[in-house]
Amino acid sequence: MKCPCCGNEMNLDGHRKIDMYMCYECGYIEGRNVEPVAAVNCTNYEKIGKMNLNEMAAFVSAGFGLDSKSVALWLERAAVA
Repeated sequence: MKCPCCGNEMNLDGHRKIDMYMCYECGYIEGRNVEPVAAVNCTNYEKIGKMNLNEMAAFVSAGFGLDSKSVALWLERAAVA
């Protein structure tokens, strides 16, 4: 199953009472409303400003070809400092 937000492959997430498909790249969970098409045409700064820490780490790591865990750790250290 393809993610309607980013187009990546969605995985079956069994960590809940009801199994749902989830995209590990952008955080989309099956059954949620997709943002309107007009909102997709925003800048990267606007997109990053709306993300939580894990979504932002996945977005940045995919763009630079880095490990998402190391990016998340770097972001956590930067937030504490």
